[in-house]
Amino acid sequence: MNDIVTIKGLKYGLQLTFAKGASFDDVQANLLDKLQSGSGFFIRGTTVFVPKGYFAEEQNEALRRMFHRHGMLFSTELKRPNLAPPSRDKAAPAPKPKAVDEAQKMMIINHTIRGGQEVKVNSSVLICGNVNPGAQIIAGGSIDIRGTCRGFVHAGAFGDKTACVVADRLMPAQIRIADIIARAPDEPEKVSQAERAMIRGNRIIFEPVAR
Repeated sequence: MNDIVTIKGLKYGLQLTFAKGASFDDVQANLLDKLQSGSGFFIRGTTVFVPKGYFAEEQNEALRRMFHRHGMLFSTELKRPNLAPPSRDKAAPAPKPKAVDEAQKMMIINHTIRGGQEVKVNSSVLICGNVNPGAQIIAGGSIDIRGTCRGFVHAGAFGDKTACVVADRLMPAQIRIADIIARAPDEPEKVSQAERAMIRGNRIIFEPVAR
C-alpha cells in the first residue's frame, strides 16, 4: 500500500506517479491515508500534479475535491516556470520564474511538527503549532511559528539574509538564516511576548516583537 503512490518534489509543486496496475480506488485510499497522516510533503498551498490522461475526468474531479479539502491545488498540467528564450539581437535577462512561486508565498501548516519530522519549502512558512526538539524546518523565506520552537530552523535557505524567524517562544536547538548560524541561550530570559531572530551586523540577534 505504501508504494502505490510515489511523490516527487518539484520547485513548483509535487508530481505523483502510481504503481503499475494500481486501481483508482487504491490510489485514492493511499493518498487519503498520506494526507491524514500529516505527511510533510502535503503542505497547504502546494500544487499537486497528476499525469494528464491517466485518470478519467470524474476521477480527476474526485482527487481535486480531496486535495482542495486539505488546502492544496490539483492539476493535470505540469506547468514549468515560463522562461523566455534568449534573444539573438540583444542580451536581455529572462524573467524570473515566479508565477507558481507567487502562489506559494506562504505555506500554512496547521499542526505541531514532531521530532524526526522535516519540512522543506521554497517560500515562507507559517506553522500553527509547536516545532518540537528533533524537528527541522527549512524555508526559502521567513518562518513564523505560532507556538514554541525547540527544533532546528533554517530561514532564507537560498541565501536571503532579509528572512527572519518568529515564534511565540523562540528556543531553537540551532537557528540558521542564510549562511549565518546561531542558537538560543542555554537559559533564555523569560519573555512575555513573541521573539524574532534576524541578521544584523552579520550575526543573528533575538528581539521581542508584537504579534
